[in-house]
Amino acid sequence: MLPGDWHRPTGGCLYDRRLAEGLRALGWAVEPLALDERFPWPDAAALAHAERAVAALADGTPVIADGLAFGALPDLAARHAARLRWIALVHHPLALETGVAPVQARTLFDRERRALAHARRVVTTSAATARDLAPYGVDAAHITVVEPGTDPAPLAAGSGGETLALLCVASLTPRKGHRVLVEALAALRDRRWTLHLVGSERHDAATARAVRDAVAAHRLDDRVVFHGALDAAGVRARLHAADVFVLPSFHEGYGMAIAEALACGLPVVAGRAGAVVDTVPAGAGVLVPPGDVGALREALARVLDDAGWRAELARGARAARQRLPTWDDAAARFAAVLDAA
Repeated sequence: MLPGDWHRPTGGCLYDRRLAEGLRALGWAVEPLALDERFPWPDAAALAHAERAVAALADGTPVIADGLAFGALPDLAARHAARLRWIALVHHPLALETGVAPVQARTLFDRERRALAHARRVVTTSAATARDLAPYGVDAAHITVVEPGTDPAPLAAGSGGETLALLCVASLTPRKGHRVLVEALAALRDRRWTLHLVGSERHDAATARAVRDAVAAHRLDDRVVFHGALDAAGVRARLHAADVFVLPSFHEGYGMAIAEALACGLPVVAGRAGAVVDTVPAGAGVLVPPGDVGALREALARVLDDAGWRAELARGARAARQRLPTWDDAAARFAAVLDAA
């Protein structure tokens, strides 16, 4: 159960789709239950649609409920808790989304806390997210960490020139820190770099406009390329041609794009946020405080200027790629959760 079309180019939707594929391969019958896309702030029509869809499920059905929807449905979760087997999937708590006003965060926290109380099992995508659930009153014994898998990939060839290709793969939303990245790079115009931004501009039109305005204000139009949302093949092509992966997020429940970069042996510069500290091992990248323009600028300057250090980080990334979990691993762990629910 999830809001909207699960073919959207987001990490959460990719996780849901790949887990469904893996569970089907293990013999589970998995069907997507699409709710209205207006979650986690559903209106009356969205709530009514969710009620009809859930009411139609047979008693005893195990329901993997994506947190983007489940966290906004505490009353529905309570009404059907006795007859359905709720398994809550939490990518990261809704209240931790960047840009949410304090009053909204309190509402989201309360709703998700009440909804999670009715889940038989809770799955998180990282140990960091599991720790984030401590204030929600979830019994730690009911939480299982199922990290996303990562497909094997060839090592990146890089840009092949003197101008380094920096790559950021993330929808243009406040949490991903694109404005911070533009501000950091604005003072590094004397270095030879091009920034490639891959990600949808439709999730948050205001943020997308603000990022484009910042690029124009700093006269970086010739240095920053907006690719929009790309399909899997397009993302792989950009990863293969990159020299450094950058993602200055304010929070990550795992960081699937970062794992994909590591799978290509790319050095990573990212925000020290949420699960990123677990996803990026020491020696494979440099992590900076979220929102700290100066620290990000310093890290990027060193990566751009110090070819030896950049190569050292790339070696660390190549070592890390050997330890990334597979989607088969993830499906097997999730199947065990379903068996226990």
